[in-house]
Amino acid sequence: MKVISKNDIEKYIGVDIEPTDWFVVNQEQIDQFADCTLDHQFIHTDPVKAQGTMFGSTIAHGLLSLSMLPYFAESFGYLLEGANIGVNYGFDKVRFIHPVKVNSRIRAHAKLIGVEEKSPGQYTFKTEVVVEIEGEKKPALMAVWLAMQIVS
Repeated sequence: MKVISKNDIEKYIGVDIEPTDWFVVNQEQIDQFADCTLDHQFIHTDPVKAQGTMFGSTIAHGLLSLSMLPYFAESFGYLLEGANIGVNYGFDKVRFIHPVKVNSRIRAHAKLIGVEEKSPGQYTFKTEVVVEIEGEKKPALMAVWLAMQIVS
């Protein structure tokens, strides 16, 4: 994460941030996510049965791809000087566009699109994020992600 000053926030709004490194979504991770969420639909967890679908293999849960954003944010995120905590605040928009097949490589492209001081010392960051799938024309997902940082 890049540490920035409150006085410099405007410099970062609208700037395309360098894409993150690629990340491989493997079957073990998909299975672990299924266990955590109790979503064991065969398209995610049964490689043999999933071969007979239009996807030809298992696919990651859309929410698994979305849950990778905090990991990717370590590369593209901004941290205000003096921030002592940062929390997810929600999403203004999330769209799952293309399935992520098992063993695909994904990465995130991000752009800070706004920062608002909600109350003294509480800043909401609004970031547009696209998760790309290597070799696919369409992205896995697009989201407008909100994060709150508390500065003391």
